[in-house]
Amino acid sequence: MKVIDGNKSVYELTNQYPELIEILAGLGFLGVKNPLVRNTLGRTTTLRDGCKKQQKDIQQVKKVLEEKGFKVIGLE
Repeated sequence: MKVIDGNKSVYELTNQYPELIEILAGLGFLGVKNPLVRNTLGRTTTLRDGCKKQQKDIQQVKKVLEEKGFKVIGLE
């Protein structure tokens, strides 16, 4: 099973699971599609931080990721 830790950086998560780029972009995290943004801001921004900064409902993001086959931890 693919496990996503909401406390890991977006950079780490998208390197581990490249398919997350399209999923996160579909959730409104548009910067994730830009390799430069992913390589800079993505290294210091966790999924939790991204949700806060973009005013996304963490539970909704978690639900979508779980529907896509991921086990999500650290977003309680």
